[in-house]
Amino acid sequence: MSDPPPKDRFDGTWWIWAMAGALFVMYAAVSLRLHQRMLTSSYDLGIFEQVVRSYAEGHLPVSEVKGQGFPVLGDHFSPVLALVAPFYWVWRGAETLLVVQAALLAVSVAPLALWARRTLGGPAAAVIGACYGLSWGIASAVGYDFHEVAFAVPLLAFSLTALGNDRLMAAACWALPLLFVKEDLGLTVVLIGLVIARRGDRGLGLFTATAGLCGSVLALFVVLPGFNPSGSFAYWSLVEDGSGAPGANGGSAGGLLDLLHRGTIGLVTPEAKVSTLLLVLAPTVFLAMRSPLLWVALPTLVWRFTSSNSLHWGTGFHYSLVLMPIVFAAFIDALVRRGTSGRSLRRYLVGSAAITLMVLPNFSLFQLVQPDTWRTDPRVAVAHHLMDKIPDGARVQASNELVPQLVHRTSVGLYGSPGSRPNPQWIMVDTWVPDNGRGWPGEPLSIDAEQSQLAENRRTGYDLVAEQSGFVLLHHREAMPQHRS
Repeated sequence: MSDPPPKDRFDGTWWIWAMAGALFVMYAAVSLRLHQRMLTSSYDLGIFEQVVRSYAEGHLPVSEVKGQGFPVLGDHFSPVLALVAPFYWVWRGAETLLVVQAALLAVSVAPLALWARRTLGGPAAAVIGACYGLSWGIASAVGYDFHEVAFAVPLLAFSLTALGNDRLMAAACWALPLLFVKEDLGLTVVLIGLVIARRGDRGLGLFTATAGLCGSVLALFVVLPGFNPSGSFAYWSLVEDGSGAPGANGGSAGGLLDLLHRGTIGLVTPEAKVSTLLLVLAPTVFLAMRSPLLWVALPTLVWRFTSSNSLHWGTGFHYSLVLMPIVFAAFIDALVRRGTSGRSLRRYLVGSAAITLMVLPNFSLFQLVQPDTWRTDPRVAVAHHLMDKIPDGARVQASNELVPQLVHRTSVGLYGSPGSRPNPQWIMVDTWVPDNGRGWPGEPLSIDAEQSQLAENRRTGYDLVAEQSGFVLLHHREAMPQHRS
């Protein structure tokens, strides 16, 4: 009697979930470590924690970082963030948002890897899952705060996996919640609907596309203007200052309006846009271009490349996050459609792995293997010692990197921002960081201007409580005494 064949190491699906778990640990470790080192910022972690804290406390979201009592549903339509509130009840802090984001991104690996395993085999699924999980768009996003579009990533992965397998109803059901993630994603739903219609279910496809279009129109022209104090969507206006820095009202929709004047050449110039587009497709060895699923990326690419904000054109921050599940789903779909196997399949997989690993050191996820990541600046302990003097519930203005450390227990705005609540009870400023993050959305505050403003604060009712290692802590002498709870 012959021995049974050796068990394939890729038998079952446990290893896919193990891979997703390992990626979750990596994502969370990077994000949490950056927060521990005070390298997170008011824009955007501070804003999003204020949003989640509002939901957790049972009221519509406001952000003191955006402005005094600013209603965030007038800035971006992202009610999906209410889902984070129950986790915030368990752990009140920015760490909750970072862990939730890591989990959302890690979960998105599973549908893509399972699809690849079923159609291309276990080894191919392992390579594609790892390349997706380590792709530069994800690697960049986990190193820059928290963003609502993290919810879109698993929704897109599940929707496009279903679409690639002709489970059209499932594809629509996974796509429609994108309407509650961000206002522009309704246009992504439109493209998914059109692909569904092309795949054979015309009625379902047109319904999905119509729902996506109506959702975006409703958000852009009714909900956002209704909540915004200005009575309009803040990002319609376009500020061209010639510097490439973001303007106060610059944004994606403004870029689209400006495109009518500048022509379609704006989509591909300057060179940063071409470089980004090439880098988006490169991890798939450009094979994603052979799949109709790639059309789903079009709305995101259009609003980014027509924006006047140069930060939208490049590969930094979180802007390419939603593109990663799209291009990798298109990669799998193209491989399956071509019937790729054997040596040809191995060439594509080796190419994808090589490009992913070559690009990865340029992005935040690579910090896990850098010694400096695990060293803590002694100033961090000093900052926390001084922040402990600020009582819970106090009204505060603070420097950019200090805001996310205070959101969970104070009402905090950004120091030097014109929209911040005036006459806070406490002010804490890091005088060794000249910009303090105020370059977004306003102009940077120079060191001299900051010193002048601090001196003015002391002349107009603030006492110096402490000054150490570049941190200055002021308290308004007429503020009522408070005690930490």
